[in-house]
Amino acid sequence: MKKSIDILCAGEVLIDFIGHEMNTSINRTKDYHRFLGGSPTNLAVNAARLGLKSVLVATCGEDGLGEYIVRKLKANHVITSQIRISESHPTSVIFVSKSTSTPDFIPYREADCQIEQSQIPNDLLESAKIFHTTCFALSKNPARTTIVESAKRAKALGLQTSIDINFSERIWPDREEASEVLKDYLSTNPLVKLSEDDCYRLFTEEKTENFIFDYFHSLGASTICLTKGKDGVVLSNVDYGRFHQKALPVEDIKDTTGAGDAFWTGFLYAQLLNKNFEETITIAQKLAVLKLQNVGRLPEGIDIQEYLISDL
Repeated sequence: MKKSIDILCAGEVLIDFIGHEMNTSINRTKDYHRFLGGSPTNLAVNAARLGLKSVLVATCGEDGLGEYIVRKLKANHVITSQIRISESHPTSVIFVSKSTSTPDFIPYREADCQIEQSQIPNDLLESAKIFHTTCFALSKNPARTTIVESAKRAKALGLQTSIDINFSERIWPDREEASEVLKDYLSTNPLVKLSEDDCYRLFTEEKTENFIFDYFHSLGASTICLTKGKDGVVLSNVDYGRFHQKALPVEDIKDTTGAGDAFWTGFLYAQLLNKNFEETITIAQKLAVLKLQNVGRLPEGIDIQEYLISDL
């Protein structure tokens, strides 16, 4: 079958209510602005902005926020055929503080985890190149079972799987369960993205790079990308080895929300273009920088593809 879809994103779609005041706690934030949110949702939208064909498998409520979600996805040219509208669960929302570092958040989860097997048929998988999800999406059933089983089918069909291990104890308080589910998903040999903050939350203490890479390689992942904020990125591949790339300079950070999703969109985009790992990390970093300088979605009025591949 012809591969008509570049990236299939399965997971949470929700509304981010991001605080208006910079570096203010949620306790003291007075005003919030509404944004389309959810890590796989951000990635699907970013991918479409880069000219890729992206489909989002997700569930929202039959309410005004759900209508807003579908309208925004269509406006951003994301394929919405696999969005399920739940009559029994309202759209999930998250309140987020605006921050130049890791933002604080309060989740109110309802419809986002109601993803069913019927939303990911085999013919959809056969038409895709990459199957992507997140730790957030795996934290609750029925989405967890649906996504893990679909990832295994995807792997059998020859797709490259992918995961952002955006672990948070607020989303998934049972770390032992999380470790078992991640072990199951990583058996598909996904491209893995995780941050130092993710690792600290998952292991409840600081771990060395050697520990982190050995741990996730042992679960079946060949390629692991560890983001370290201002200290750059370290990539480890079982065949290629390990290398560190310094962070790119960023002027005038507007908001960090979604920067990790932009980074990983750039990473997968570069891999689809068959770029080497150094070029891939550079492209990923450049897209993250662009996001850090903007609140909400990536900016209009710029040829993002040209921006990403310039100076390579």
